[in-house]
Amino acid sequence: MSSISATYQEDAEIQKKRWIILIVLNLFTFMSTLDGSIVNIALPVLVKELQLPMGQVVWVTTGYLMAICSVILFFGKLGDIVGKIRIFKIGTIIFIIGSLLCGLSASLPFLIASRIIQAMGASMTMANSQGIVTDIFPSTERGKALGLIGTFVSLGSIAGPSLGGIIVSTLGWEYIFWVNVPIGLIAIVLGWKVLPKDLVRVKSKIDIPGSMLFAVFIITLFAGLLLGQQLGYGDNRIILALTTAAAAFIVFIILELRGSHPLLQLSLFKNPLFSLSILCAFLVFVANFCFNIIAPFYAQNMLNLSPFYAGFLLMLFPISMVIVAPLSGALSDKIGSEFLTFAGLIVMVIAQFGLARLHDGSSVVLVGLWIAMLGIGSGLFGSPNNSLIMSTVPRTQLGSAGSVNSLVRNVGMVVGITVATTILFNVMSSKAGHRVTDLVPGHPDIFLSGMHVVFMTSAGICLVSALLTGWRMITIRKAKRAAA
Repeated sequence: MSSISATYQEDAEIQKKRWIILIVLNLFTFMSTLDGSIVNIALPVLVKELQLPMGQVVWVTTGYLMAICSVILFFGKLGDIVGKIRIFKIGTIIFIIGSLLCGLSASLPFLIASRIIQAMGASMTMANSQGIVTDIFPSTERGKALGLIGTFVSLGSIAGPSLGGIIVSTLGWEYIFWVNVPIGLIAIVLGWKVLPKDLVRVKSKIDIPGSMLFAVFIITLFAGLLLGQQLGYGDNRIILALTTAAAAFIVFIILELRGSHPLLQLSLFKNPLFSLSILCAFLVFVANFCFNIIAPFYAQNMLNLSPFYAGFLLMLFPISMVIVAPLSGALSDKIGSEFLTFAGLIVMVIAQFGLARLHDGSSVVLVGLWIAMLGIGSGLFGSPNNSLIMSTVPRTQLGSAGSVNSLVRNVGMVVGITVATTILFNVMSSKAGHRVTDLVPGHPDIFLSGMHVVFMTSAGICLVSALLTGWRMITIRKAKRAAA
């Protein structure tokens, strides 16, 4: 049940401001997703400045993403109960405070703790932005508005290494966090002026047991996977963490199936088109984050580019994507989404195979070509797939679908980092003849061996997604023919 006194669509003043509201939402969508990847380019710098091995510094990225994954469903549910706009506003303030603290960090523990604060704010904004758009925009413009949020999500996720490289080399690593503060303050002031009061609140209870179990599942799973790289997966502590994760997940699913106020609407997954589209989105984020975590080290340590020039090289990904994504989104309205998502994935597979053939003497032009192709493929895939996800669910479940979409994206990022670093370190260790969790000075061949296997794996992941998307395309066309 929900108490509704009026709708935003009936309020002329709110409708006048709706595109400004979307700008505010997109600013925080961009910054919160950007901060999931912007640190990647600074990792080699942090390794030197904080004198830490690569395996430990990766926690600056994964800690942020793990925290978001742990609480995003909780904040989505809380937004439905106490008001999505209220939770979004609180989240913006917490995010800015976390960003300020990150830049002031002088040690790894303080930086990770600050990143978790930042992640709490980011998850509050991410969990509710799509629901706010759904409430405010009329049905004739809702798809376009949700598509723009999806574009900013993808752009923020991918633009991190390139923008970060330019900021790190010109201002210092602290400013990759501090840049959020002035932009965020402008967005907060603008948001408090244009964002309306909450009208829709669902009479429901917060699923505390479900929320806690899901957080335990996420933290123990990813902590076990990431620490297993350093300690070995045969270590009793790693086995205990992964066993706890499996048990927490099983109990969580049982509770959600039986509960009257579940944290996660499992009924969404009864729709095969929704489930397949979500799975494809997950696989693409896994593949893209394999690239995101490896590419900065390749550009700086193998091609010997400065963070500034490495940032410009990696910028080809988001530039290609931002050009192609709106065109792909507009084209999908005319010809449908199925073929465009399939074509995008095929382009990504080719680009990933190209990246897998690079070495320390590769031409920067060739490297740039493969990076740009990866961006074009992602741009072709992203907007149409988001449209498919949101169009397959009823309006009453759009908020839940948006929350699941955000969760899957962030889990995909963490899994991508985990897959990339696990494969990289295992192949490097095998090549070196001893346990390796860092670059081996004077032996670029050891890193390149690991990198090649990582990119072959991410190409395989994209290929699986392409096959699933091809099957989805054929199924939808058959259904349309049968209906006609």
